[in-house]
Amino acid sequence: MAVHTSPESPLPVGEVSRLIGSWIDRLGAIWVEGQITQLSRRPGAGVVFLTLRDPSHDISVSVTCYRQVFDAVADVVGEGARVVVRAKPEWYAPRGQLSLRAAEIKPVGVGELLARLEQLKKALAREGLFAPERKKPLPFLPQLVGLVCGRASAAERDVLENARHRWPAVRFEVRNVAVQGVHAVPQVVQAVKELDDLDEVDVIVVARGGGSVEDLLPFSDEQLVRVVAQCRTPVVSAIGHEPDNPLLDHVADVRASTPTDAAKKVVPDVGEEHERVRLLRDRARRCVAAYLDREERGLAHALARPSIQDPHRMVDERDGQVTALLERGRRTLRHQLDRADSELTHTRARVVALSPAATLKRGYAVLQRADGHAVRDPAEVTEGETLRARVAEGDFSVRTLSGSTSESTHRVSG
Repeated sequence: MAVHTSPESPLPVGEVSRLIGSWIDRLGAIWVEGQITQLSRRPGAGVVFLTLRDPSHDISVSVTCYRQVFDAVADVVGEGARVVVRAKPEWYAPRGQLSLRAAEIKPVGVGELLARLEQLKKALAREGLFAPERKKPLPFLPQLVGLVCGRASAAERDVLENARHRWPAVRFEVRNVAVQGVHAVPQVVQAVKELDDLDEVDVIVVARGGGSVEDLLPFSDEQLVRVVAQCRTPVVSAIGHEPDNPLLDHVADVRASTPTDAAKKVVPDVGEEHERVRLLRDRARRCVAAYLDREERGLAHALARPSIQDPHRMVDERDGQVTALLERGRRTLRHQLDRADSELTHTRARVVALSPAATLKRGYAVLQRADGHAVRDPAEVTEGETLRARVAEGDFSVRTLSGSTSESTHRVSG
């Protein structure tokens, strides 16, 4: 049940310690797995003191057991060993300290460790952490390489020396960590996170020399695997030797069989690149030379064509054709004009011949009444009516008389 307290009614420290002890007693006996980091076997003492640590987290707990319990596994269990302990949590009220009272200790064998790793591997694979499409390509020439390795280790020396031998200008950002034991996982995880946060780091190499299955267990830890899976920087795993296969190899973007192999994968060989550049330069030179030769042959072929050797010939040929067409056009135009002039002359002659003016010139006259109508019949006029007579050179007025005589008044108009 929850304990109700307030500033006015607080609990004494002793009561709080007693309540914590009663709550812990309810837990009963449990099985706990961890790694022994400290072991104290005092001569003559009937109790053995252990410190059990979680390799994946910076958490440990004190364990006590009777000597006969520990003596049953003393030949195979020591500091650094992984064990499974059946213990009951105890609360030491005077000092407010939690500990475990072990009733049974079992070492974790290699076979059991491998079986657990296989189960973890399948679980992480189902989540897609080992999928090939998640792998990031390595940069061709990293400007800064992050290296996580043991201090003054052979792995560090192999990576640095081989990388600088291949590309002397390569730079490293080294993080020295524990690569085995209870502190390995937290330190490696922290180092990977720090390097991944640096924008200058182009690739991260996690390197360690060979070792036993127990020594390489930190690199199969689930926390480390998930941290590497979340890195935005490509990660190269260079753990142990070719037969070693920790889970870090599966989640890393590139797996190197050894630290030396990691150096070869991370940076190119300057000699090989020089040779590749030389080959490419020679190939480019041959391509340019072949192109120039082909273009020169094409230019020579073009220059050999008649239109290039004598460019005015076509103009001269066309000039003669244009001159002939021009003369033909002129002759045709003159012919058309002459024929049109002849037709116009004949038409004019016909018009003149048929013109009333020509008739008038032969001595005829046209009589017109006052309204302008021509007189065609004598019956159309009356006696004494004034008419207008039109002749070739002008007109004049006349007046009609009875009978066959008439008197006229001449009026000549222009």
